[in-house]
Amino acid sequence: MKKTRIPDEVTHVGSALIGHGYKAYLVGGCVRDIFMDEEPKDWDITTDATPAEIQKIFPESVYENDFGTVGVKTESDIPSLKIIEVTTFRIEGEYSDKRHPDHVTFAKTVEEDLSRRDFTVNALAIDLSDPHITKKDIVDPFGGENDLKKKILRAVGNAEDRFEEDALRLMRAVRLAAQLGFDIEEGTKKAIVEKSKLLSAIALERIRDEFQKLVMTPRAADGVFALEEYGILEYILPELRFGIGCAQNKHHKYTVFEHNVRALEYAAKKGYSLEVRLASLLHDIGKPETKRGGGEDATFYNHEMVGARLAKQALLRLKFSKELVDRVRHLIRYHMFYYNVGEVSEAGVRRFIARVGVENIDDILKVREADRIGSRVPKAFPYKLRHLLFMIEKVRHDPVHPKMLAVKGDEIMRILNITPGKKVGAILFILLEEVLDDPSKNTVPYLEERVRMLGALSDKELLLHAEEGRKKRDAVEEEIEEDMKKKYYVS
Repeated sequence: MKKTRIPDEVTHVGSALIGHGYKAYLVGGCVRDIFMDEEPKDWDITTDATPAEIQKIFPESVYENDFGTVGVKTESDIPSLKIIEVTTFRIEGEYSDKRHPDHVTFAKTVEEDLSRRDFTVNALAIDLSDPHITKKDIVDPFGGENDLKKKILRAVGNAEDRFEEDALRLMRAVRLAAQLGFDIEEGTKKAIVEKSKLLSAIALERIRDEFQKLVMTPRAADGVFALEEYGILEYILPELRFGIGCAQNKHHKYTVFEHNVRALEYAAKKGYSLEVRLASLLHDIGKPETKRGGGEDATFYNHEMVGARLAKQALLRLKFSKELVDRVRHLIRYHMFYYNVGEVSEAGVRRFIARVGVENIDDILKVREADRIGSRVPKAFPYKLRHLLFMIEKVRHDPVHPKMLAVKGDEIMRILNITPGKKVGAILFILLEEVLDDPSKNTVPYLEERVRMLGALSDKELLLHAEEGRKKRDAVEEEIEEDMKKKYYVS
């Protein structure tokens, strides 16, 4: 343990408590971080002062819970130090809902307080009465320091009791082990397996928050594999389990399940966003439902569409925001784009950008890269990817959306003296299709002339013309995709 500087805001709160005759200790994750020579993200203090006594010392504090935690306001400019949480020593009663204690009793000693905590590495305290942390300042009744040295995650006391008290600790154990790179102690591991069903009593919002933390760790893949090993995954993402034992074709070394998790592994190592990590983890969950045939020639046509639907259902069930769900669904839906050097024109690349959205290009490429790396079978895709990036950069500023046309909807209405309606949308679609083929046509004179010509058609003729164009475009794209998937066993 190297010497760690405790922020002035924290020492001020501790000194004030001690100055009024009370005890004050650093406790929880910040102590664990100090022992691991990492910079603590949050600072928590525990004390023998009651909430009322804490509030007397800090009149500007906030106390809005039943668990003895007072938020002491500071003048810090650092967000994590604006409020220091100070909690009275406590012992918790029964957990009827497997999440919160039915009642809290204030304790007299820090050792009693530490006995209620989840894991030994979180059941350490540091006495704030000494400005310099020494061995005598450390309170460690459950061997947490030794477990930190051995990189072991162990429940405090009886593991089954700890998980009965708060079933979310089942997930937290897996998340912390992945986050810290620790092994879970055998007795704790056995209790997780035996008590896994308790997760069904936990609010989905709580499960989502813990799962999100797990996905955002550098060792997220190890965590997901552990969730399955301990029987927890079925209570979080049963859709992901559909791929267990589902073999793929000659372009994949792993089953669908392991491939998905390996894709997450790559996304996590690259430090990608939550949306990209979730899309990487779920990108092929539609394969089991769409699998046809077996062996090295198995196919999974349209698995991206089925996967997008399943991912949306799963993430909405876990109470992720609609905005995030839509982003992940979109990334999965379009991760199966086909691109081969010499076979796709600039117009094809423009249509690809128009279809997926220029704002989504970078993330879709990241998901596709995670997909390829996660297959563990060498492919020529990196060269193709580099060439595609070149082509995208080349046409990125070409018009690929109605808003990028030289003539907008209001100008169409002015030229034709019409009101908003399907006719305006149909004309915009036809104009965009022409410009996607040839960006040089995106000029005011040309498009205004085309507007007058299209406006002369009847509504029925115009809508029919637009629909024929849409069908032709979709048919060409689908034909290219299907032919290439069959040719290259794209999956």
